[in-house]
Amino acid sequence: MIVTSDHIEGKRIVKTLGLVKGSTIRARHIGRDITAALRSIVGGEIVEYTKLMAEAREEAIHRMAKQAEEMGANAILDTRFVTSMVMSGASELLVYGTAVVVET
Repeated sequence: MIVTSDHIEGKRIVKTLGLVKGSTIRARHIGRDITAALRSIVGGEIVEYTKLMAEAREEAIHRMAKQAEEMGANAILDTRFVTSMVMSGASELLVYGTAVVVET
């Protein structure tokens, strides 16, 4: 279970295992850039970039959850996302939280 809060309603934290994180760096694709440029002329959502960021979030979450599982956790609390530009056209998406064991 992955949550953004510091507790899970109805569950008791029995052990705190520490920080877990997952990240990915994604670069823009020239084909997506052309489509995005055209879409920016008429306005609206740039679906190509929305999909790119959704894929990046899922990959980062998967990596964080895998690390937590390897530590013996069954939940992650206080989950947060951070993005940063690594270079022109490439961004890192980082997700982090606190791995814990909760009573089931």
